[in-house]
Amino acid sequence: MDLASFPRIQLAHLPTPLEPLEALSRHLGGPDIYVKRDDCAGLAGGGNKTRKLEFLMADALEQGADTIVTVGATQSNHVRQTIAATVKLGLQAEVLLETAVVRDDDYAGNGNVLLDNLMGATIHHCEPGENLDVQGHALADELASDGANTYFIPTGGSNVIGALGYVDCADEILGQAGEMGLGVDAIVVASGSQGTQAGLLVGLANAGSEIPVYGICVSRSGAELEELVFELAKKTADFAGVTAPILPGSVMCDGGYYAPGYGQPNDGMIKAVTLCARRVRPVNPL
Repeated sequence: MDLASFPRIQLAHLPTPLEPLEALSRHLGGPDIYVKRDDCAGLAGGGNKTRKLEFLMADALEQGADTIVTVGATQSNHVRQTIAATVKLGLQAEVLLETAVVRDDDYAGNGNVLLDNLMGATIHHCEPGENLDVQGHALADELASDGANTYFIPTGGSNVIGALGYVDCADEILGQAGEMGLGVDAIVVASGSQGTQAGLLVGLANAGSEIPVYGICVSRSGAELEELVFELAKKTADFAGVTAPILPGSVMCDGGYYAPGYGQPNDGMIKAVTLCARRVRPVNPL
């Protein structure tokens, strides 16, 4: 596999740190927990989609696109990062936001939505229903009929092109762990649109690594997500020229934390986030 053979444009601040969470690890009594700081990757607040966009936006430019069309839920981090990439590259952003979460506060006007508008994207809205990617393709076709040269990026940037970002990240993690003398027993990721988990599985398989990757479901059941991740991982391996097999048993997704629904907090999530937020600092800071 040679990722250098694929179009790519520099958007991310790489490599991102692999940082020990010493206070949290001590509080929990082990294991030693490290965080891959892809929140530092760049593009208006960072996040895991920046790596995917390096390959997706390069492909769009190769195809002569002047308008990027993408989709996501109301507070989509992917949408925010994609818009930032279009601003950086001088392209127009047209995004379709699905009202996946209904609340009676300013949820639909703050956070990422505020940034989406600030960066000048044209925002379209739809209710949950037909497959969101299907609706996004329809919007791209409509804009193309009006003269735009459109390039469609699916939910989460998660296709075989976008997943290459995390094929590359797997090598980055292995390299950093080697330099640190760190033995990695497992990698845990949030998994929704499948591209991050699938890309890591392909990259690790290509490197001959048996580190397991656990996906924590954010938008569907574990069984359903495992099928989708497996299919995308197989397609990504074929696309990237990875000959190492992707085995069904290597895809592990835990749906036990997904409730009551996408983008909706539960008591366990609030407790975990609060604990992490209060234990990332040194126990006895100078």
